[in-house]
Amino acid sequence: MAPSWTPQSWRSSPIKQAPAYPDQAALEAVEQRLRTHPPLVFAGEARNLMSGLAEVSRGKAFLLQGGDCAESFAEFSANNIRDTFCVFLSMATVLTFAAGVPVVKVGRIAGQFAKPRSDDTETRDGITLPSYRGDNVNGGEFTAEARTPDPERMMRAYYQSAATANLVRAFATGGYADLSRARHWNLDHHHPDLSRRYNDVVDKIYEGVDFMRTFSLADAVKQQTSRVDFYFSHEALLLPFEEALTRQDSISRDYYATSGHMIWIGDRTRQPDGAHVEYCRGIRNPIGIKCGPSLSEDDLLKLLATLNPDNTPGRITLIARYGHDKIAGALPKLIRAIKREGANVVWSSDPMHGNTLKLQSGFKTRPVDRVLDELRAFFAIHRAEKTYAGGVHLEMTGQDVVECLGGAQAIKEIDIGDERYLTACDPRLNASQALEVAFLLADTIRAERIKDGHKIAASA
Repeated sequence: MAPSWTPQSWRSSPIKQAPAYPDQAALEAVEQRLRTHPPLVFAGEARNLMSGLAEVSRGKAFLLQGGDCAESFAEFSANNIRDTFCVFLSMATVLTFAAGVPVVKVGRIAGQFAKPRSDDTETRDGITLPSYRGDNVNGGEFTAEARTPDPERMMRAYYQSAATANLVRAFATGGYADLSRARHWNLDHHHPDLSRRYNDVVDKIYEGVDFMRTFSLADAVKQQTSRVDFYFSHEALLLPFEEALTRQDSISRDYYATSGHMIWIGDRTRQPDGAHVEYCRGIRNPIGIKCGPSLSEDDLLKLLATLNPDNTPGRITLIARYGHDKIAGALPKLIRAIKREGANVVWSSDPMHGNTLKLQSGFKTRPVDRVLDELRAFFAIHRAEKTYAGGVHLEMTGQDVVECLGGAQAIKEIDIGDERYLTACDPRLNASQALEVAFLLADTIRAERIKDGHKIAASA
């Protein structure tokens, strides 16, 4: 029998990636203030997402999850939020049209601030300071003052998350996401070939909508296309923040993390006996688990037994992040272990984190061709194992940044520099590169549906 759980029980478990706050009294004061603040999301919304992810686990929907590597205070603006939302809408439109199934839309937004680090400290010119851990912990400037963890940053992150969520909800339900506006989601800085291809998809959708209207189904079409469901997610890294925003649902009496609809456990904090797993086992939100090369079958099964003992569909999303050259050797054994166990999971691909490299200039980047190669391998492996490749998890932005190499824009190493390299942490796909990924996914899903259709026809 599992030991009893409380929102504070993680404090008795070993913890990794925890900031060293110098003033514990100040930290406790911020935690107490956050406990009095309204939730950022609601339990019913998290349950709705769980239902959507359950459909993904059954092969009846597809998960599109993405957004900033790390949100920042400096990049916070309505225009940036709008443009990233536009990329989401355009990608989801392409995927829905190709896959013929609903797309569950989950943003790395309205809370994705904290970042795990390989080292606790960073040294420059003989000076050693704490590593930058995200704007809700400390600042990126290489000064002792900026790098000292400051709990007041959690309050600023809370208010920015609330404002972001409020704006996105308005976009999603207030008419901006109406399918009749699909051409307006095509950002000016998309590559011309991608814009042309996207507009071709929209034209075909409009033809279908017009056809439905001829049968006096305009009201039914409008009801299905006038708004979208959109959810918020982030890595549950900063546990004092998560605990302070944990609430007990008045209907079910279950506990929920109200900092986001879905939270995930990172590759560096998924120890079965660790604090992050202990916290996540007691909340009823959908939970993601990053699966990297170091994850064994035994540890994965231990995590599932701890986090989803009832094997509830939609509760667990396994996010594979290996690298284009490692996925074929590592992912199949995990898939087979899950099949043997009969576990209900969503399989999603994170093709970003395993494909990061550092240029001679010192900038980190990700080649788009490696991202695409890992996605192709992810789908091929699942087809070979007769399992469902159910989602994608991307670091991306609606801004016209130059952070990842290649793609339709043919970004070269010489192009990557300070002017349009804006990420607070890791490189992101820009709007065109993200749409390019959507078209690859659409082509892959369509091809698999055609193959499956041929099999069905042959067996009949």
